[in-house]
Amino acid sequence: MHSDWMNMAVTARLGVGQLPDGGGDTEAALTPVEARQLAAALLRQAAAAEHPECDAGTGQVVASYVGGETYAVTTRGHAVLTDQPATAGGDDAAMTPVELFVGALCSCAAFYAGRYLDRHNLDRDALHVTAEFAMATDRPARVRGVTLKIQVPGGIPPAGHAALLAVVSHCTVHNTLQQAPDIAIELT
Repeated sequence: MHSDWMNMAVTARLGVGQLPDGGGDTEAALTPVEARQLAAALLRQAAAAEHPECDAGTGQVVASYVGGETYAVTTRGHAVLTDQPATAGGDDAAMTPVELFVGALCSCAAFYAGRYLDRHNLDRDALHVTAEFAMATDRPARVRGVTLKIQVPGGIPPAGHAALLAVVSHCTVHNTLQQAPDIAIELT
């Protein structure tokens, strides 16, 4: 994977010409999606170099403009992109920030469910958690509600239903939504 990004970066930088590995003439023809992926990879590398490991109780996430309505969101050397649907002026190349927000809740719940299943020697290979959400129709713009649906292939014993639901309802993202953090917005 890393070499694919490096080849793409070298191709984009060199344009028409020889690749360092001796390959023949090549044109830099990145699609918009490939360009965003390359940008995200480069931002991820820069973030990893600029921000050494944080304390266990703190963290930092950076959103950087990529182009159009696309942003690269990076932390600890990882990156995801966000975009807007075409109807909102974007390229629909990635999840919207709201979908990423709901996805964070969904994946956190899946992580907790998976750990529960693993501790109880139950199969989690085909575990799926689906989040259905609705936007509020009044102001301010926000998510009105989220329903999480946990699908455990093969099921779990009825005696474990309440315990699994209790564990999942205490995932970190759910806890944060239940006890909202203080949020400060500063111009730097």
